[in-house]
Amino acid sequence: MVDIGILDVRSLVPAERHRKIFMAYDRLAAGDKFVLVNDHDPKPLYYQFDAEHHGEFTWRYLEQGPVVWRVEIGRTKRARVGTR
Repeated sequence: MVDIGILDVRSLVPAERHRKIFMAYDRLAAGDKFVLVNDHDPKPLYYQFDAEHHGEFTWRYLEQGPVVWRVEIGRTKRARVGTR
């Protein structure tokens, strides 16, 4: 996997966050990853990923609050690229 960077969404209004996160995911090549930085547990985002990209993404908590959450999100090697 290649780490393509950090996406810190804490300064974005909540309505923009998922859109930006999925844009970052869509830019990943198979096997690449990024780190999401958020101000709350992004568990609902996990469920959205699972519904839209089941089996095609990786999700690993690096930090779990209480102030900052960091999650490594990746595109698996078998994932379809450009699926949105």
